[in-house]
Amino acid sequence: MLNQMTIPQKLSIKHGSGKKVMMHGVLMIYTFIALFPIFVIIINAFKTRKAIFKDPLALPTPDTFSMVGFEQVLLRSEFELFFANSMVVTLLSLFFVLLLGAMVAFALTEYKFRGNLFIAILFAMGIMIPIRLGTVSILNLMSNLNLVNTLTALVLVYIAQGLPLAVYILSEFIRQIPKELKEAARCDNVSEYKIFFTIVLPLIRPALATVAVFTMIPIWNDLWFPLILAPGEGNQTITLGVQQFIGQYVTDWNSVLAALTLAIVPVLVLYLIFSRQLIRGLTSGAVK
Repeated sequence: MLNQMTIPQKLSIKHGSGKKVMMHGVLMIYTFIALFPIFVIIINAFKTRKAIFKDPLALPTPDTFSMVGFEQVLLRSEFELFFANSMVVTLLSLFFVLLLGAMVAFALTEYKFRGNLFIAILFAMGIMIPIRLGTVSILNLMSNLNLVNTLTALVLVYIAQGLPLAVYILSEFIRQIPKELKEAARCDNVSEYKIFFTIVLPLIRPALATVAVFTMIPIWNDLWFPLILAPGEGNQTITLGVQQFIGQYVTDWNSVLAALTLAIVPVLVLYLIFSRQLIRGLTSGAVK
């Protein structure tokens, strides 16, 4: 079969194979760059302070292995409280971003009404304009509402931060749902709420998983808003709580690296749970 092919066809196959190899090479390099800092954090979290500074890229050995960082974090700090606060803020924000984002996307794509385009433009502006530019106004608003030093303030800010991208991604997926499904349900006198929850939501699960991952990571890793809106005792998140191990003159690197290692776990668990749906979401309508 290969001998019967023309020279242009053979050159096209070789060109396609070379392009594929080059693409995989670029992706491998990017993967290495992205995972290398995480690798360095994890291996140094299990080493003594002296070994960290002597050779930070070396793997732990029986002589350099140490759990002192994890002992400091778990026994001499309120890490459980920091972790619980981060989980509460992240899960509540994620729930409302997915629910409200899907409802807004359904309304904007399904119904034609005055102001439809204007609302869509507002959400698009929310993607382009960083929310941190409005930090002073947000702080004044939370102060007027008596929400400073509460987890509620963080949840509200993160919902506002995550909604624009959620609406954009979910709208693209909802547009791909055949209209015949929704029209058939309406002919059977099915309510709009039931259509949304029983037909639309199950069909956009890949998009929901994609939005969940892209929304959770910035919230979980954020230091800016916890430092400004909820710096008080009892409301600190993981990223803010870790700062107690960083001093002006001396930094407890064992504890810092151990805390960061523990903070990575929820992100990895979420990815493992939603990995298949995430890949489906990235490779289908979300990027069209």
